[in-house]
Amino acid sequence: MFKNKNASSNNLCGKNVRKFRLQNFPGFSQRMLADSLQLEGIDLDKNAVQRIESGQRFVTDIELVALSRLLHVTLEELVSE
Repeated sequence: MFKNKNASSNNLCGKNVRKFRLQNFPGFSQRMLADSLQLEGIDLDKNAVQRIESGQRFVTDIELVALSRLLHVTLEELVSE
């Protein structure tokens, strides 16, 4: 698997995923987000959500669209720094 050694993070959206998950849905856990993503056809578990939020995991475009839809934010909001 490709390792991005030049950056401190493997995605732009991780911090925003966490922020919007907690801001828009208080009490919405990483496991609940993973379960919701699975209902959308995205096969992620709680550990994958944790790695996304901490910037340790790459996020595909399909996952990004599903996260945007579930968190009720735009794609631009998810990837903005």
